[in-house]
Amino acid sequence: MPYPRGATWDGEGVNFALFSAHAEKVELCIFDERGRRELQRIVLPEQTDQIWHCYLPEARPGMLYGYRVHGPYRPDEGHRFNSNKLLLDPYAKSLTGTIAWNDANFGYRIGHARADLSLDRRDSAAAMPKCRVIDPAFTWGDDRRPNVPWNDTVIYELHVKGYTMQHPEVPPQLRGTYAGLASAPIIEHLRRLGVTTVELMPVHTLIDDRRLVQKGLRNYWGYNSIGFFAPDNRYGGQRPVSEFKTMVKTLHSSGIEVILDVVYNHTGEGDQMGPTLCFRGVDNASYYRLKPGEPRYYMDFTGCGNTLNMTHPRVLQLIMDSLRYWVTEMHVDGFRFDLASALARELHEVDRLGAFFDIICQDPVLNRVKLIAEPWDLGTGGYQVGNFPGGWAEWNDKYRDTMRAYWKGDGGVIGEFAMRLTGSSDLYSRSSRRPYASINFITAHDGYTLADLVSYNDKHNEANGEDNRDGHDNNLSWNSGAEGATDDAQVNALRAQQKRNFIATLLPSQGVPMLSAGDEIGRTQRGNNNAYCQDNEISWVDWNLTPDRTRLLEFTRRMIALRRAHPVFRRRDFFQGRPIHGGSVKDIVWFKPDGTEMNDEEWNQHFARSLGVLLAGQGLTETDQRGRPVTDLDFLLLFNAHHEEIAFSLPNHAAARRWLVVIDTTHEDGLAHDGTFDGGSPYPLKGRSLALLRQQKLPG
Repeated sequence: MPYPRGATWDGEGVNFALFSAHAEKVELCIFDERGRRELQRIVLPEQTDQIWHCYLPEARPGMLYGYRVHGPYRPDEGHRFNSNKLLLDPYAKSLTGTIAWNDANFGYRIGHARADLSLDRRDSAAAMPKCRVIDPAFTWGDDRRPNVPWNDTVIYELHVKGYTMQHPEVPPQLRGTYAGLASAPIIEHLRRLGVTTVELMPVHTLIDDRRLVQKGLRNYWGYNSIGFFAPDNRYGGQRPVSEFKTMVKTLHSSGIEVILDVVYNHTGEGDQMGPTLCFRGVDNASYYRLKPGEPRYYMDFTGCGNTLNMTHPRVLQLIMDSLRYWVTEMHVDGFRFDLASALARELHEVDRLGAFFDIICQDPVLNRVKLIAEPWDLGTGGYQVGNFPGGWAEWNDKYRDTMRAYWKGDGGVIGEFAMRLTGSSDLYSRSSRRPYASINFITAHDGYTLADLVSYNDKHNEANGEDNRDGHDNNLSWNSGAEGATDDAQVNALRAQQKRNFIATLLPSQGVPMLSAGDEIGRTQRGNNNAYCQDNEISWVDWNLTPDRTRLLEFTRRMIALRRAHPVFRRRDFFQGRPIHGGSVKDIVWFKPDGTEMNDEEWNQHFARSLGVLLAGQGLTETDQRGRPVTDLDFLLLFNAHHEEIAFSLPNHAAARRWLVVIDTTHEDGLAHDGTFDGGSPYPLKGRSLALLRQQKLPG
């Protein structure tokens, strides 16, 4: 049968199907149970619409296999077939073993005068992982998707291995695995923290680049996929598929969603000098974007050497089949698409309504899950923040950069700060999207941790072995007065306050907040802002909860709980800035420290670093499940990025109004210790701090 692709067990035998438009012959290679000895080669006898296929009634789950694909080896014409190379099945559901790097992994003779053009005839089978036929049966029971509404979502980005490797309460044999992530101590931490959704860094089968392995490093982050269906077995022991499913089921039972960070824009085979492991040897000219007029070379919109050819229907089908598989068979709740702009490129330009987005929009499975774009790639015109279609959320780096610049003390940013705090309507409202189209974050896997953001002015990536040349130079960070770790109590106190400022800004912001795992307990990478290759203590979460770390954890929990309890912080609609429900009170009011409203000219003052905002709880336009209007209390947020104390005159819209201080980041625990203040009275907001107050009406 030509469909489904891959190796499919039907209870009696296994069907094998592989797409290749330009192959001349395809051989299925069967291996012994350890993957070391090739037992049999079977020429696939059938070809239907460029799908090579056969059915083996004697085959069973657990069988190890790979392919050898025969065809022309003419790199100058875009063809790189080499039947001496064992190839992975692009649809493999499970792999066993790892790549043992040597020159035989490459389709050309390394070191030859015409490198990448001279055919290498060495057999690569001994150095290759093998595909494994699986039995997909799994007892899901009453597993149900949490289906958390977008405006209630709090995302937590984590790495499966790094999150559990040093947790003292996770059994040692489970650390670094899917099972470890599903263990009771981890589930308890996530639940108490209050996050609704975990976003897993790439778990698709990946390869560690040869150059990294030679330096004793690994591709820790995982943005180097070679298999889009198989969960990487480095996190799954002997049964990665069932262990992954068990992890998802366990998280779901605790009400926590699972989103996958997926990398469909490129593969781990690199540029024309890269290895022949899968797609390149199956059908290079179909799977990859080749340079027009120079098909020996690859179009590279990703910075990783190649770009998958989304304009080819079979490649597009591969990605759609992969996405549906992870939703229907593995029960994940959504996806974050790495360098998503590369998926939208029809020819060279980014097409906002490319075929990929059209298909997802109408797909009855995928249009119901959470879809998040990293809305840029490295090609011309690839920066597309705000331009993705309806139904998509986006990582909003404008939010990240603005919040960093503001709390760093930069001038001239309060207008941008206000726009980002309220959901970035300038980016999303024009396409009729909602505030939750904006995924707001201060830090993510790529760049500084929160602790490092307030501890380093400069990157310190020496451990990466690239003489500190890699990684971003413009981090919008401030070391608070000393570079790196210090015993200076005053500097450390300021750093702790700045961390509270960032968290207390992120959680009340309109949109969807995303935390980077470990930031809530002060995780550091020692100033490394590009720890992609550090599979060690530099990247792993340190669970040693000192008093300072415990206070930060409790503060983060409190801010998430506050967001969850008050719908005014997670509106479904943008603020209008005008009177609501026919009354005289606006849904949002921005004011200066003297208590008067901001005017247009004052938004552009370079010296201004302090402002306040009133969020009217009566200004909500949504209704609850019974159709009743949703209301809330009024809240005040006071921001002071200046180094000196500023007295804010509190609003006094009603004669009998008082303000209860809920949060003040100048205190170690972030709690207010000053009680209530009358409207119209001054509130002394210390330098580099934030205060959150809510309305309290007097009795009678």
